[in-house]
Amino acid sequence: MEPARQDGAVPPAAGPGELFDASGDATAVISEHGVVVGWTRCATALLGYPEREVVGRSAAPLLAVPEDPARLAGIVERCRTGNGWSGRIAVRHRDGRALDVELRVSASFRVGADTCFLVSARDRHRQWTMGQSVLDDFLTRAPVGMAVMDRELRYVWLNDTLEHLGGVPREERLGRRLSELLPGLQAEALETLMRKVLASGLPVTDYEYEGWSWADPHRRRAYSTSFFPLVDADAAITGVCYMVQDVTERWHARQLLTLVNEAGTSIGRTLDVAATAQELADFAVPRFADFVVVDLLEPVLSTEGHGAWLPDAGPAPARPVMRRAAMRSAREGCPEAIAQVGDRVDFVPPPYDANLLIDGEPLLIPVVDPADEQWSTREPLRAERIRQYGLHSLIAAPMRARNTVLGLTTFARTLNPVSFGPDDVLVARELVARAAVCVDNARRYTREHNAAVTLQRSLLPPALTGGTALDVASTYLPADPSGGVGGDWFDVIPLSGARVGLAVGDVVGHGITAAASMGRLRTAVQTLAEMEMPPDELLAHLDDLVLRLSDAETAAGAAARSTTTFVGATCLYAVYDPVSRRCTMARAGHPPPVVVTPDGEAGFPEIPAGPPLGLGGMSFEAAEIELAENSLLGLYTDGLIEGPDHDVERGMARLCAVLARTGDDLDALCASTVRQLVPVPQPDDIALLLTRTHVLGAGRVASWEVPPDPAAVGDLRARATRQMRDWGLEELVLTTELVVSELVTNAIRYAAPPIRLRLLRDARLTCEVSDASSTAPRLRHARSTDEGGRGLFLVAQLALRWGARYTDQGKIIWAEQDIPEPLRDPLPDPLPDP
Repeated sequence: MEPARQDGAVPPAAGPGELFDASGDATAVISEHGVVVGWTRCATALLGYPEREVVGRSAAPLLAVPEDPARLAGIVERCRTGNGWSGRIAVRHRDGRALDVELRVSASFRVGADTCFLVSARDRHRQWTMGQSVLDDFLTRAPVGMAVMDRELRYVWLNDTLEHLGGVPREERLGRRLSELLPGLQAEALETLMRKVLASGLPVTDYEYEGWSWADPHRRRAYSTSFFPLVDADAAITGVCYMVQDVTERWHARQLLTLVNEAGTSIGRTLDVAATAQELADFAVPRFADFVVVDLLEPVLSTEGHGAWLPDAGPAPARPVMRRAAMRSAREGCPEAIAQVGDRVDFVPPPYDANLLIDGEPLLIPVVDPADEQWSTREPLRAERIRQYGLHSLIAAPMRARNTVLGLTTFARTLNPVSFGPDDVLVARELVARAAVCVDNARRYTREHNAAVTLQRSLLPPALTGGTALDVASTYLPADPSGGVGGDWFDVIPLSGARVGLAVGDVVGHGITAAASMGRLRTAVQTLAEMEMPPDELLAHLDDLVLRLSDAETAAGAAARSTTTFVGATCLYAVYDPVSRRCTMARAGHPPPVVVTPDGEAGFPEIPAGPPLGLGGMSFEAAEIELAENSLLGLYTDGLIEGPDHDVERGMARLCAVLARTGDDLDALCASTVRQLVPVPQPDDIALLLTRTHVLGAGRVASWEVPPDPAAVGDLRARATRQMRDWGLEELVLTTELVVSELVTNAIRYAAPPIRLRLLRDARLTCEVSDASSTAPRLRHARSTDEGGRGLFLVAQLALRWGARYTDQGKIIWAEQDIPEPLRDPLPDPLPDP
């Protein structure tokens, strides 16, 4: 073929005996899998097989020689690199005889998604020629668009398929370039590829691009094109042949598949129901639709996170109660919507009802007609918006997950002129299904998180009081939803002798299990504190409890749900005595408390760290410090001092700096401290307990040495009576005399000196008798014939509560009496010394 002249005129067709004259050759198109794709009349004439018996079947039966896989692989590889192949081979005629032919195989080219080869066979005694008749007979009938371009990239020849694909008549194409007929970037890109083929001589196969056609200029289409050079007998490149196939359906399917895959990374990034619904709407606009609304059943959006409707539970309500959870529009402000986020909605496209939600099958309305009676009668306002904004097609996809109805998602097109089709329904179904699982996960998580938070808050003390010894303020801040509720806790425990126990702890883990474990430990601490255990012994018993809990979980099979059954926790326990101003504390792997003196100096006392609870086999040590009156003592969990942008030491320094600016309002200081140190939600719980110390002055304490003589009981009883009158507690004189008499008598009779009697007037009246004996008192129920054994029984009947605690010097027996409300004086103002 000669190239076209510079003036654009088309040269005359090549005659027989020229480059493309092969009118007598048997020609076929065979795919890389050996399947016959095309078959000419000359092939029928040579081998006797009609087209219907060959096309679509394997070419292997046409060979009269055994298959040689190695030789065949070499031929295929050579043709793939752009070099043809020729040789002699024996083929089988339809009547069974063998024919010796000369075979030529062209360079590979693409036909749709397949790699194909043009195979020509002729009697080996004939010359290779290809005439115009072959081109008109075979290439014109090919199912793919084909064209021949000269070296100036002007059309020399094209078949009917290409003429139909492009929508440009053959007469207008010949002698002109592609960029002149179909202007745009894709035409320029195609011509760039053809120049590359002319320069390199290497084919370009399966180049896909998106474009348009004059046959349908309003719809985007996709094409797959392959280019290969045309070479004359002297191996000179005379032009380019290209083949093009409409692959719009395949392209569209791949685009939709990509869309669905991207949705997996864009939807469900949070564990929030409303946020997940908004992610679905944001993702679909404008990729898939121009306007999207997500309406969820009201219980799904509730703070409890449960109550979704199960189809198995019965028929759907006539008009399901839904709320607008999210929406998005290609137009700013979503003017198409008649309901805003949070509003109640009951929209189900007419003429359908709530059973649409049960069926779970998306509804496609390819053409929305607002003039239809179903719309104008049932949804007049929506019909008006449809007319106003040109909404012409919609898909309503029910949102279901795990056999639970969650809501309805509606996709609509207004700006995009192309209506939704069946393939779009599949995409809508997949998008909503993925979002439904995420919404259901968020709903279930919200339910469990709220249950855990409720459980934890119910296990924390509803109100704290430090009596006259301490002013108390506390703050508890749950973890952010992604981290889950933790096991932080704190407590203030009134003890005998006006003392107060302070506890703070942190259970390892999150969720309901951690909250339940926290409740167990808090109960255990209260019980052990009521037994008057010193801090180090209390932590030792608590450590044993954690070990037993761990062993119990192992025995119950908890190991099947996790890699470890270890139940770990940290704890700090302190006891403050307002009489001596001494604070004894011990800690088990917990951060030390912060102490702020009345003059504003903040620091952390040196307290042995101790191992976390649950390790076992290690001891705990207690430390004692003296606190000046009006000192600030802060107990906290590690969530307050840890952060992604700083270490624990820096967090403790920041805590000191904030608490050093103490104010009179302890509650305000507690809240502002947490707000300053943790301005954003954190993945761990935060607990802060602040106390300001007071001192029980000498005017509220009376103490006497007790001689080891039974005759001294009367004198001590008289002193106690005078003290009661000095305090204005005449109503308690008789009971106090009896309590003092019984406790002192028992100490003189059964205990070892030194013995001491002490009266303390706090919120309650406390009578204490200390001795050097470690023998535990025992409450007896004396028989009617016994002469003694009723002392402690009488004390227990007269006192509000009584008990014993042990010290380094022995023990203290104590009994408390409630002071009537009219006799209580304002605290903490001290009474004058007697």
